[in-house]
Amino acid sequence: MTSSFALASATFIYALAAVFYIGSFAFKKQILAKIGFIILVVGCLDNTAGIILRWIESYQMGYGRAPFSNMYESLVFFSWTMAVLYIFVELKYKERLIGVFVSPLIFLAIAYASFDPNMNTKILPLLPALKSNWLIAHVVTCFLGYAGFAVSFGFSIMYFIKPKDNSATSVFAKLPSLELIDELIYQMIVFGFLFLTIGIITGSVWANSAWGKYWSWDPKETWSLITWFVYAIFLHLRMMRGWQGNKLAWVSIIGFMAVLFTYFGVNNLLSGLHSYG
Repeated sequence: MTSSFALASATFIYALAAVFYIGSFAFKKQILAKIGFIILVVGCLDNTAGIILRWIESYQMGYGRAPFSNMYESLVFFSWTMAVLYIFVELKYKERLIGVFVSPLIFLAIAYASFDPNMNTKILPLLPALKSNWLIAHVVTCFLGYAGFAVSFGFSIMYFIKPKDNSATSVFAKLPSLELIDELIYQMIVFGFLFLTIGIITGSVWANSAWGKYWSWDPKETWSLITWFVYAIFLHLRMMRGWQGNKLAWVSIIGFMAVLFTYFGVNNLLSGLHSYG
């Protein structure tokens, strides 16, 4: 089995998991969500195999590098981090319906990598600036942070859909309580904020070794800092001001929009030291 086959099949497995989760929500059948979870775990294992195989293939080609150096590889890893984080959340809280709002995000990330005709899927040697032991630490921590923010975004959407009236009988009333959703948003953002902070620090150390300075106000550095401040404001409002509910859910959504621009917008609209990403 090649990495291309493993990652392509993972895309369809994630899609199938999303279908089962959505079907469980639409038809109020818990068994479908249970099947969706099993399929999601299989997809995550397939995704894991694809990343490992791509790493091995790079050594076979004489490059010997971690598979995190371009947009295709980062999207594949992004979908993996979201899947692993969500699996942990579902195992911990036993609330299967929340997969309706996260599994599509997992699928969309890897689907974009797999189906965009402009995506470069070849295994290429690293650019000189990327040849550093800090590569893995920086990329892994940043994308664990992004995964936390993506999952919190899904939970924020769920917060607005959940009926505020406890006597409601619609399909949305089956979602977890507003209190639990609010707590999940907070926990995912704490997780994401911690790893984004570490990611920015490791990136600064890496930048100093590659370009001779810790910070250069490169567009991606700047937007990473903006994103960090948005989530720092979220945590301040939650812990110091006691904000909860709708207001913080909106801050979570705004934060994820900043994440998306940092990830996609900077690469496509702005040029800088991270343009190869």
